[in-house]
Amino acid sequence: MCTPTPGLRSVMVLLAAALVSTSVTSGEGWREEGVQYGQVGADVVLSCAGAPGRSGVEWWRDGAAALPEGCILRDGDLLLPQAELAAGGDYSCHDGTGQLLCSVSLRLGYLPGIPSVTCRASDYENFSCSWTPSVETFLPTRYITTYRRTQTSQVGPCVQDPGRPHTCSVHKCEFWSSYRLNVTEVNPLGSSFRLLDVTMQAIIKPDPPEGLVVEPVPSAPRRLRVRWQYPASWPKQPHFQLKFRLQYRPVAHGSWSMVETVNLSEVITDAFSGLEHVVQVGAKDFLDAGNWSEWSAEARATPGPGLTVTPGDEAITNAGLESPAEMPSLAPNPEPIDRSDPMEKVAILISLGIFSFFILALVLGITIAVWLRLRKPSKDETKKHDFLAAAVHMRALPKPQIL
Repeated sequence: MCTPTPGLRSVMVLLAAALVSTSVTSGEGWREEGVQYGQVGADVVLSCAGAPGRSGVEWWRDGAAALPEGCILRDGDLLLPQAELAAGGDYSCHDGTGQLLCSVSLRLGYLPGIPSVTCRASDYENFSCSWTPSVETFLPTRYITTYRRTQTSQVGPCVQDPGRPHTCSVHKCEFWSSYRLNVTEVNPLGSSFRLLDVTMQAIIKPDPPEGLVVEPVPSAPRRLRVRWQYPASWPKQPHFQLKFRLQYRPVAHGSWSMVETVNLSEVITDAFSGLEHVVQVGAKDFLDAGNWSEWSAEARATPGPGLTVTPGDEAITNAGLESPAEMPSLAPNPEPIDRSDPMEKVAILISLGIFSFFILALVLGITIAVWLRLRKPSKDETKKHDFLAAAVHMRALPKPQIL
């Protein structure tokens, strides 16, 4: 089977999207009894279907004989040339006696424009897209949303949520995959669509961290302890961690100070004593994919007055306040995983045991090799030993034997 070239494949995708759009705008889904749709700026014709003849027919609008300016009565039909939006309304045709023959509700509007679409992934398994129409059509509108995975050509629906208009979601995605999204806007006059290529790594944007708490540190007039939690929407897996940035300032000041960390807590060491501070925290994928989240809700606290210390005791006091748990770490924080899991502790112990065994075996091997090297005599020493033995033997022989 032949594989289409990338250019041909793009044309095929566009053609398929156009065919889908055409199939949903055939008018079958917009047929309403007594309703007629028309395009603003185009000629609109209203037919008096119940008239026995084509003469002596009168048209009324909204129960009165006043019609929009420029209307033309032609063989019992009413022609609205280049209809304006204000020409919409309820029309009725009557015979010469005023008897109602038929009525029609005229609704005027515009063709759909190409919607503006943006997508975002709040975690590494799902993404959602939202769109805004580019044209106010003044007509009933619906949307058809589908996706295609570019690597495998897998297709499926981008599921719309009735409670969140103009949004849809794709679930169970693969983080390293790319998707092509099709958002088609449809109304009784026609359709228009937008194709958008989506890469998970580029659109990932976590939700803001939750549970932000700020507390003064006892006996430390310039310190605030801050802690927070992962957003509930972020799955707690060891392979996909978050990093955080913390911004803080006194309420009365306008400039922020900022700190980045991978921990779920931080100690602010340069707060202003006695001034209320406002703190916020944001999150981003640990490997720097995508974008920073929005800032969390604000939390506020005021550093309390500290104990009076002498200059000689200041270093001791500061050292006591800097507990190891409060110092920032360069390693990813595994807080999302339950550290109290017994299986995890057993795995750690087994890993340490295996590592220790290999280190011990390596040291033992090096020791044995060095010992064997020292025990083996060199060639020079062997030759010297043989020469001395021969010399002693010759001196011990009688002279006649030597000659």
